[in-house]
Amino acid sequence: MNSLPAYSGARISGCWTLTSDGSGSGEGSLDRLLPSVSTGLSPRKRTTSQCKSEPPLLRTSKRTIYTAGRPPWYNEHGTQSKEAFVIGLCGGSASGKTTVARKIIEALDVPWVVLLSMDSFYKVLSKEEQILAASNDYNFDHPDAFDFTLLTHTLRKLKKGKSVKIPVYDFTTHGRQKDWKTVYGASVIIFEGIMAFTDKELLQLLDMKIFVDTDSDIRLVRRLRRDITERGRDIEGVIKQYNKFVKPAFEQYIEPTMRLADIVVPRGGGNMVAIDLIVQHVHSQLEERELSVRAALASAHQAQPLPQTLSVLDSTPQVRGMHTIIRNKETSRDEFIFYSKRLMRLLIERALSFLPSQVHTVQTPQGEDYEGRSFNGKRITGVSILRAGETMEPALRAVCKDVRIGKILIQTNQDTGEPELHYLRLPKDISEDHVILMDCTVSTGAAAMMAVRVLLDHDVQEDKILLVSLLMAEMGVHSVAYAFPQVKIITTAVDKKVNDLFHIIPGIGNFGDRYFGTDAPPDWSDEDMDEPSY
Repeated sequence: MNSLPAYSGARISGCWTLTSDGSGSGEGSLDRLLPSVSTGLSPRKRTTSQCKSEPPLLRTSKRTIYTAGRPPWYNEHGTQSKEAFVIGLCGGSASGKTTVARKIIEALDVPWVVLLSMDSFYKVLSKEEQILAASNDYNFDHPDAFDFTLLTHTLRKLKKGKSVKIPVYDFTTHGRQKDWKTVYGASVIIFEGIMAFTDKELLQLLDMKIFVDTDSDIRLVRRLRRDITERGRDIEGVIKQYNKFVKPAFEQYIEPTMRLADIVVPRGGGNMVAIDLIVQHVHSQLEERELSVRAALASAHQAQPLPQTLSVLDSTPQVRGMHTIIRNKETSRDEFIFYSKRLMRLLIERALSFLPSQVHTVQTPQGEDYEGRSFNGKRITGVSILRAGETMEPALRAVCKDVRIGKILIQTNQDTGEPELHYLRLPKDISEDHVILMDCTVSTGAAAMMAVRVLLDHDVQEDKILLVSLLMAEMGVHSVAYAFPQVKIITTAVDKKVNDLFHIIPGIGNFGDRYFGTDAPPDWSDEDMDEPSY
């Protein structure tokens, strides 16, 4: 891990201990710092560098919704160039790890933060172990109680930006629920658990290690309250389990790992000084990992021949005539919609011709065999890039019965000019499908590349992705084809130029605004996406 920012405290053997007033104490011979006595001063308020007057989130009574998007996590080659920043939180049972994690998330004030709990990765108990657990005689505080293989695999995959499925553990039945939770797209991962520092492979995945050090009496009181009210245990069973398993496990397995921590947080979630330091360091790490993708795309692939993965509808008088109508700035909205839909239908039909097929012989009503073709795959799924791509869904549904539909919302950050992922909803098990990715216009290819990257992160095979668009610029074609050479690109026309504002030239205007009858802002881009229309 990179060195932590300078702070008014002592640093010994790679470990910080911070009290609520910001002081650090200890002797050089110690391999960890003991908690200092509180001075009684109130916790320091968050500095303005971590606060924004208008944070990018909406709070409701049930949840917090982040409105800021996820910036590119890949380079112009389409490959991941930055991993998620992983914070490991360790500490005894009921030490306040989750509280610290939530306060870090709130203070970070950035979207796309994932909280991963080690409690989700308890092993599935056998019938004999279930009986022991029911009588409080099973040791849940031993390393053998956790599925470290699944945990390490999941955290490594999540760190690489992939979609993962997290088991949901039921502490009442001591088993995993049938439905697992899907998690994707973390810029920051906070991983917390009592054994977070005990596995060597897990330690290698942690960019920052924090130990929450709380008095044992406080932890016991918290555990009693939690297990009785939330997990339906009785007080005798909780105390029996604590004395038999929890306390010995803390002394043998958990407390010794405090020396591995980069920061020790005494008293947990009330220590805002430590949380401020953590947030400051994470912000600095995120700033170092910022990427500029659109600028790189704009300067690449100049004067190269169009790729073989591109298929353009034949410029017949019919197709040319429809383009004449929809490109004309004087065309009414009704006519624009009508002829756009006609082109979409032709485009989707063309895209379907690239799906794999096999020989299929049927018998006609006359009793004769007919050797035809049928789709040779599991399923076809359409994914629209909101909002303009959503207009292509009816054409796909008209020719593909029972097709599944997913949605991705990508918008351009007006300050950075980079695409940002704001929302996605994909069907289950999409990794097995052939996916038709729909967007009406593609200029630089930045939004299309992000959408393809999302599909790849959900384990969709690259050669099973078909990108369909009414109009593309040569720059966008090259960008997608260079980054993802196995993705098939289908369009009705390719224009040669993109101007300084990333408008396709001669272009079609802002498709979404012309289709939905809304007004485009002065600095619109062909790849800007507004709020979804549903």
